[in-house]
Amino acid sequence: GTALRLFKVLLLCSKVGDPCPGQPYKGGNFYAFLPDNREGQKTAMLLKKAFERGLTFQIKSCNGEKRVTWGLIPHKTSWDGGKARNGYPDAQYLREVCTVL
Repeated sequence: GTALRLFKVLLLCSKVGDPCPGQPYKGGNFYAFLPDNREGQKTAMLLKKAFERGLTFQIKSCNGEKRVTWGLIPHKTSWDGGKARNGYPDAQYLREVCTVL
């Protein structure tokens, strides 16, 4: 089976270390894919904790515009395309992301 995790970031207030601390930024829809199995469910719980701690996203400046982007935790944003395109197949992904978390 398959599982999809959707992060809806409607409004994010930046934190210390971001380009303009305390300033709100518009968010967006961010999609992450995990296999619907025991290891995928374990990873989903760890990703949820990371999200609750504010570790999932960051603010980056791109062409003079500040925007919400994925943080340093790797996410699979596609079911295909392999590792090079943040997709599957990637036999090491679940192990690697759990190590990061």
